[in-house]
Amino acid sequence: MTYAVKEMFLTIQGEGAQSGRRAVFLRFAGCNLWSGREEDRAEAQCSFCDTDFVGTDGVHGGRYDADTLAARTDELWGSGEQRLVVVTGGEPSLQLDATLIEALHERGFAIALETNGTLPAPAGIDWICVSPKAGTTVVQRRGDELKLVWPQPGIDPKELLAWEFRHFLIQPKDGDDRARSVAASIDYVMNHPRWRLSLQTHKILGLS
Repeated sequence: MTYAVKEMFLTIQGEGAQSGRRAVFLRFAGCNLWSGREEDRAEAQCSFCDTDFVGTDGVHGGRYDADTLAARTDELWGSGEQRLVVVTGGEPSLQLDATLIEALHERGFAIALETNGTLPAPAGIDWICVSPKAGTTVVQRRGDELKLVWPQPGIDPKELLAWEFRHFLIQPKDGDDRARSVAASIDYVMNHPRWRLSLQTHKILGLS
């Protein structure tokens, strides 16, 4: 099997419970909730995505087999311990499989998955972050962190607290009305202390 990769780069994890960690980001092409084309955005199940996941034309993008992709991840990391690869998209669960998981583990990487949760996470993932989208059926209801982009009409955060996660995070929706989203997210966390605020610090710092 070959994997369609949009881009890969070494950076700092900018959001969520692992914010601040050095990580290789491995972004797969493709998603099951939006084509990635602007003309389809209004009708997409996830209409507020802020990521380009179309094609394989990004930095270190292309089609890879598992061993070559793991080797490229290793090259990007370089030296140092506490190896972390964040597998994202698009929707990475469309491609991530046991073969690639084994290849990454053999090179000493912990694997963090960022998923919309509409597909079950493959076995062997070290950290699972689910970001649910209104109007979709989430089957991956357990993991390490649940990251809810807010505000999102059609989702009641109180219902999500019954799912099996260690961390429950509210993250302001990016876009033209970001100031209102930030205010709404702060207000929600202040009134519901089981939730924590997650910010996209990589954007504040000017990182990829």
